[in-house]
Amino acid sequence: MCAQYCISFADVEKARNNIQDFIHLTPVLTSSILNQVTGRNLFFKCELFQKTGSFKIRGVINAIRGLMPTTSEEKPKAVVTHSSGNHGQALAYAAKLEGIPAYIVVPQTAPSCKKLAIQAYGASIVYSEQSDESRENVTRRIMEETEGIMVHPNQEPAVIAGQGTIAMEVLNQVPLVDALVVPVGGGGMVAGIAITVKALRPSVKVYAAEPVNADDCYQSKLKGELTPNPCPPETIADGVRSSIGLNTWPIIRDLVDDVFTVTEDEIKYATQLVWERMKLLIEPTAGVGVAAVLSQHFQTVSPEVKNICIVLSGGNVDLTSVTWMKQAEMPAHQSVSV
Repeated sequence: MCAQYCISFADVEKARNNIQDFIHLTPVLTSSILNQVTGRNLFFKCELFQKTGSFKIRGVINAIRGLMPTTSEEKPKAVVTHSSGNHGQALAYAAKLEGIPAYIVVPQTAPSCKKLAIQAYGASIVYSEQSDESRENVTRRIMEETEGIMVHPNQEPAVIAGQGTIAMEVLNQVPLVDALVVPVGGGGMVAGIAITVKALRPSVKVYAAEPVNADDCYQSKLKGELTPNPCPPETIADGVRSSIGLNTWPIIRDLVDDVFTVTEDEIKYATQLVWERMKLLIEPTAGVGVAAVLSQHFQTVSPEVKNICIVLSGGNVDLTSVTWMKQAEMPAHQSVSV
């Protein structure tokens, strides 16, 4: 696995040792009403309770600790990244712990709560357009100006390994788990989880979930080749607008069992359902995995896949933008009263 992919399970084990003193062991919760609706036993890995409000801190702490030398004179002059918000918050927090300046390239459309949090952690925000090309161009410029080191949000191997620690925890917390459902944008989390699950429990399924409006992972699996989104996707799930990349694609291609796509209404409905039934203030990106399990397509999954863990990836909600709640229509096949 070492030679074939950018990380191995040994890298995930090392990441766990690197980060365990700096992160929370997030809880796994259940919901009887959602079990009833789906006919399965659902478990929710609550990364919304993680430091900085999302799973992203795992990969960032691992990456930052890998950059730290034995003497303070050799510290990086700065760290730089591009992010829709959650990775930026995590990098800002981790860099502040080590006394390193952080520069976060953020699209103008990023939620205000995420931009404010990045600044509150002491990082500098630089704005870009929403396209991947714009973000990458601005990031390169900032790296040159600051002599900073790039910590990529989803293609950096140390970041992918850090995200894999989620699966190590889930396999301990839910010993009888049959499948994990993971939102996918750039693919760092689902790739790290897939490496871990297939190393420790190969029979456990790993399913990716993404908006149909940003279905590059689905298209890539369908075509058997990396197929990025042709243009910046429009989806309420801002954390998964980016495309999978060169490092995450081979892992996803080989180790992710299936990809489920969901509509905007399905994401909105699932997010609202978790808010009102579970009292968990997840962000819409976290609602993508829930929507996938509630979808008609998921009913084609074998009934033997009974115990399913959904990763609730984060809870950085822009409460000023929830006007979309009034526009959320319940999908016709779903009948839970909220």
